Amino acid sequence: MATEIYRDAWGIPHLRAGSAAELAHAQGLVTARDRAWQLEVERHRAQGTSASFLGKSALPWDRFARRAGLDDTARRCFTDLERRDPETARWVRAYVDGVNDGLADGTAPEFAHTGLAPGRWHPWTPLGVWLATHILFAGFPAKLWREQVAARLGADAIGLFATDGPGTSGSNGWLVSGERTVTGRAVIAGDPHRWIEDPGVYQQIRLSCPEFDVVGLAVPGVPGIAHFGHTGTVAWAITNAMADYQDLYRERLRRTGAGVEALGPDGVWHRAARHTEVVEVAGEEPVEVEVIETDRGPVVIGGPEGLDGEPTDPVGPPVAISLRYPPRVTGDLGFGALLPLLRARRVADVDRAFDRWAEPVNVVQAADTEGGVLHRVAGRVPLRAEANRLRLVPAWEPGHEWRGWQETPRAGLTDGVAVMANQRGPAAPLGVEFAPPHRHDRIAALLAGKDRWSAADMPAIHTDTHLASASALLDHLRALDALTPEASALRDRLLAWNRRMDAGSADATLYSAVRGAVVRQLAAHPAFAALTTPPPYPEVFQPWLALLPRVGFALEHLLRAEELYGIDRPSAVRAAVEEVAARPPAGVWGDTHRLAPWRAREPETPYDEPGLSGDHDCVLCTSGVPGLTDRAARGPAARYVWDLARREDSRWVVPLGASGVPGSPHHRDQLPLWLAGDLVPVVTDWALLKKETDV
Repeated sequence: MATEIYRDAWGIPHLRAGSAAELAHAQGLVTARDRAWQLEVERHRAQGTSASFLGKSALPWDRFARRAGLDDTARRCFTDLERRDPETARWVRAYVDGVNDGLADGTAPEFAHTGLAPGRWHPWTPLGVWLATHILFAGFPAKLWREQVAARLGADAIGLFATDGPGTSGSNGWLVSGERTVTGRAVIAGDPHRWIEDPGVYQQIRLSCPEFDVVGLAVPGVPGIAHFGHTGTVAWAITNAMADYQDLYRERLRRTGAGVEALGPDGVWHRAARHTEVVEVAGEEPVEVEVIETDRGPVVIGGPEGLDGEPTDPVGPPVAISLRYPPRVTGDLGFGALLPLLRARRVADVDRAFDRWAEPVNVVQAADTEGGVLHRVAGRVPLRAEANRLRLVPAWEPGHEWRGWQETPRAGLTDGVAVMANQRGPAAPLGVEFAPPHRHDRIAALLAGKDRWSAADMPAIHTDTHLASASALLDHLRALDALTPEASALRDRLLAWNRRMDAGSADATLYSAVRGAVVRQLAAHPAFAALTTPPPYPEVFQPWLALLPRVGFALEHLLRAEELYGIDRPSAVRAAVEEVAARPPAGVWGDTHRLAPWRAREPETPYDEPGLSGDHDCVLCTSGVPGLTDRAARGPAARYVWDLARREDSRWVVPLGASGVPGSPHHRDQLPLWLAGDLVPVVTDWALLKKETDV
């Protein structure tokens, strides 16, 4: 049969072909037509060549991508995939062929504006896109932060700042089994929290051939439907497990006449791989990057001469830092799971598919039409010393090697429900820092409030704006006395506030203003002065090392700690509430809490930034940076409701639209629905679709 491309009323592609390979080609083709500029940006990011057209601002990422060996790792993983799983390798090749065919027809306006022509994809490029998307997902730079805190405040201070930090991404997900639904069949719902990008990081799509018929959220540039899918008889979804599976090693390097050597745990100097690469920079001179890899992994910070501005090791050569991450060690990115997921018919099939999952490490929830449910962790986490998980470890000392892989935990349901929101759940043995429990506890409480749920009920949970983490600051406010009349009135107003971060709430604006002032008061205290100047690490790691965001996201811990280095917290809160009372903000929360999507290149015609409800610890998790900005660059990158009773009763939405082409009628047509908490129907009847073309 011919490969057919259909669209629904929202421009979402529905593809029908005679085989999985033909379908992969069509998926690549339609993705390139809808997201040509996005694919070009992602290809360059995976290769470390984005500065060649984005300019100097993209150079820090390109340096990291080159030094970490992202493109080389993707190439190695694809070579290994060809050996271990030739069918999947052919399927990936078919997708790449489709991408290249689609890019040849590409008409994205960004190409004309930049003078850039689409480049060709290699067979391993989808693996590179996947790796580049997730290499910082586990937040290994948090170990740099912990090292800094321990060195400057002491190891006991690390826990004060432990929270879901500014560099991490999370999700909400909940599974309601048939015993708790009106239909007697399960419902799975949730929303992945990521950086909101334009075009979006998820692509709504349907893939249909004689082997399978799946609707779900694909990652543009990657074949299949990895994270969120519904085959008609089984559905699955994931949240970030917050596992720790990447290690940083302090390395002692030295130059020799033959190259570079690294001191190993056996006390012997071993030859390190070394070469140089040239990064082209638009409007600037090319930059040479030295790429070094030891037996632990690629050196991503420093080199044989050490770190700029850092003291050298007094008992040996200067120190560099290497990164050890699973795909670089195993040659496996888990792509062997993708076809089995599409072919899944029951929970047991999904379970077996996720046995092949590698990275990132996720919590999986699945349910099928026969009543089967699944709640497990999937991914590869190394067995190693506890010290590896917490901070940097010395490469020259024994005891820090990897010794195999952790068994991934499983969990059940409680009263017919399972909720994951990046808290300490089934993945607790695999991680170090987790999100506060507020989102999990709120979802669980809402679900406990009714005996039977339907798919149509779920948006009310998606959009809940109750901010439980406000309690710590409000408790401090309650204890204050002898305030000025204006500050006293502000305090009383906040204590009477319903703690909902609604876009139309003036009280939410006042709370945020006081919170931000407290954050700035604490961050400026001399007790934290040693943390105000980050180490001279590459720019790509700086978001994890900035003090103000760390204080902002850990404010609840800092306010409730038994003692905080002599800081008079009541005085800090008093100063903050007096400051805001003297110059209260005008307007409502949505006036300052506005959506600020990331774009590789700003559009020719700027878009208005819409006001948002929610906050970092709300179920509606839209994150600014307390104390710095209310503008939100992170939030729900999609919402979904998978109904196992009738797939056509499922719903979904993305922040902008199905098309990545500015000016397209489907570029931003879902934004009003996303803002309102509404969802788009999942269409399954081919007769209700409009045929676009045969290919």
